[in-house]
Amino acid sequence: MEAVEAKNNPFPGSKAMPYNQLLVIPKRKRRIMPTPYAMKTPYGLQVIETCVTCPLLKERLFCNLSSPAIEGLDAISSSATYPKGAILFVEGQKSRGVFVICNGRVKLTAGSADGKSLILRIAGPGEVIGLPSAISGKAYEVTGEALEPIQANFIPRDLFLRFLREHGDAALRVAEILSDIYYATYREVRYLGLSGSAAEKLARFLLDLAVEPSQSNGQNNGSIRVTLTLTHEEIGAMIGASRETITRLFTKFKHKHFVEVYGSTLVITNKRGLEDLLDTASFLPNAKRG
Repeated sequence: MEAVEAKNNPFPGSKAMPYNQLLVIPKRKRRIMPTPYAMKTPYGLQVIETCVTCPLLKERLFCNLSSPAIEGLDAISSSATYPKGAILFVEGQKSRGVFVICNGRVKLTAGSADGKSLILRIAGPGEVIGLPSAISGKAYEVTGEALEPIQANFIPRDLFLRFLREHGDAALRVAEILSDIYYATYREVRYLGLSGSAAEKLARFLLDLAVEPSQSNGQNNGSIRVTLTLTHEEIGAMIGASRETITRLFTKFKHKHFVEVYGSTLVITNKRGLEDLLDTASFLPNAKRG
């Protein structure tokens, strides 16, 4: 009997269980390891871990450097992510260094005592902001604010200047960037000073956008396709007009078949029509000023 009991009992030393009862042994829970592609990143950004493996190396002016320069740049950079609306530096603040944008966009604005602001430039991935102040040692001349969640590398001013002294190709890139900033500032002055009406300002803005390599998507049957991710309020802040005026002008431009808008894609269907506005004293009687 004991032999039979031992044979039917899976647990020696314990009493045999009746045949009408089941012994339930819980399974051990397995730990599920998350796969790399399921990992969450701050604000949904595609975080760039190092300058050496950055996908923008050959696409952007400042990032297209020699291998020793890229390694030196990576050694002095501190990467961080910032939410939409984060202020990187403020107009009038003492220059601390430069920011190299890895992902996202930053708007650079100048303000007035009465609270008005003017967007001077929208900087994107691969661009360096805070550069003129870092080179001159003067205070930041603009405010840098994240238009969306961004990743940026910060480089302290003293380390950045030493880096430029040691790497001539990087110094040459900086000279080219400063030249681009000069022409962008000239273009902004032309918007405000040489265009009499808001319609002329918007037409000039769209025509300049069409020849910008980073924005233009080429031509198709005489039409020019450009990427326009700015809101009407942001466009108004760039050319000195109100949001309402920009919205009204876009409606007018579409009715006259100058442009078509499909989400963030703008199609200039009548470039000549926009160019004619630059020579017209008045396009909309009530749109002289924003």
